[in-house]
Amino acid sequence: MSGASATPDRLDRPFLDPLFDRLFPPLPSGVHWGLERMEAALAELGNPERCAPALHVGGTNGKGSVASTLASVLTRSGKRVGLYTSPHLCSLTERFQVDGRPASPRALERVAEEIRGTVVSHGLTFFEAATLLAFRYFQSEEVDVQVVEVGLGGRLDATNVICPQVSVLTNVALDHADFLGDTLEAIAGEKAGILKTGVPAVTAEVKPGPLGVFRRRARAVGAPLTELDPEREIRALEVTHDRTRFTVDTVPWGELQVDTPLVGEHQAVNAALAIRALEQLPEELRPASPVEVREGIRDVQWPGRDQIRVVEGTEWIFDVAHNTAGVRSLVRVLDGIGLPRPRVALLGVLGDKTWGEMLPPLLQRVDGAILTQPQSAPDGRRWDPREAARVVESALEPERRPWIRVETDFSRALDQARSASHGGTVVVTGSCHTVGDALRIMRLEPFPPPAP
Repeated sequence: MSGASATPDRLDRPFLDPLFDRLFPPLPSGVHWGLERMEAALAELGNPERCAPALHVGGTNGKGSVASTLASVLTRSGKRVGLYTSPHLCSLTERFQVDGRPASPRALERVAEEIRGTVVSHGLTFFEAATLLAFRYFQSEEVDVQVVEVGLGGRLDATNVICPQVSVLTNVALDHADFLGDTLEAIAGEKAGILKTGVPAVTAEVKPGPLGVFRRRARAVGAPLTELDPEREIRALEVTHDRTRFTVDTVPWGELQVDTPLVGEHQAVNAALAIRALEQLPEELRPASPVEVREGIRDVQWPGRDQIRVVEGTEWIFDVAHNTAGVRSLVRVLDGIGLPRPRVALLGVLGDKTWGEMLPPLLQRVDGAILTQPQSAPDGRRWDPREAARVVESALEPERRPWIRVETDFSRALDQARSASHGGTVVVTGSCHTVGDALRIMRLEPFPPPAP
């Protein structure tokens, strides 16, 4: 595979809610290569992407955690911050945040009215239109800084029209191989496409293959690259039910003891990488004091990522792990914090994911599992939970095999998981669809109400 999609509509479009139909007419879908449409549309609107300095966050896993941490710290330091992420869990408005609050539907409809003609005349796809909407919305809100998460890949992603103050590359894992390539090095090449001449970059990647790709690309374009070594730089790590604490040394703020409400060793890496990115900012954007950094990280909100909630005496952990690397991180959390038993997994995975690799490590940590079909999963990407049950039951050793049931009706599966846990723990995971659908049904709002 030699390219990445600028418009990951096959992956993203199922997350549409009725709001998007009010924003734009039916738009092209599928894979559309190149940035030319985005660049032309932005130019027609006076380049709203240049309304404020930006930070660009790419990689396979952890992009949203890093982006939301950056936005939280910058907000705490007194900046008005626009945060653009994808996909969403429950509402399209989650993708467009200012100072930690999702945009109101009314505000998005107002901005969409302004840009609708441009979207249609340039043949923009859903993701391109959403990205254009984000830039114009942030411009209308007069933000001081933008934090922009890559949608898919990097090199040809619709967000790669910005020239940021710093580029962030979290890591590389095998995901979206049909779009990005079937080796870590090929995927790294697409991710590294966000590196720009003279723009400092930071990464937490440590695997030699993809890290070598990042280094070569950085040298080729003249992007100073800072490499975070988690094993050496993250000290005094402590993971509990409601936080991750660690210590890291910095140049601007000295030694920092940090608490993030995002749970897991991998979240310490994400927070430390955000700190390294903040260090690279020019002085006028960089937080002035260590208090701003610590309190910004402490206040970050990024639901559905090892998120633990107690509901009517049962502990629920919601995690959007949708690839093997994500499941490994979730498993480390389950191993490390001693959630009560019995533990029941509610699993809904998309059919184009490597569920045969994803499920066994997780199933070995639970007492039972219910395989289900998320309500919002698109028809073309639905898995067969019955087939998955047959495959994993034969792959697991009998003494390490939990009970496994199949319930394709998602609401009934949710009720069964709650009942079977007997007040222990329910692990909801497998995709953003699974977590988002569960949060909606349980009426657990993932974010504060939209801004007026």
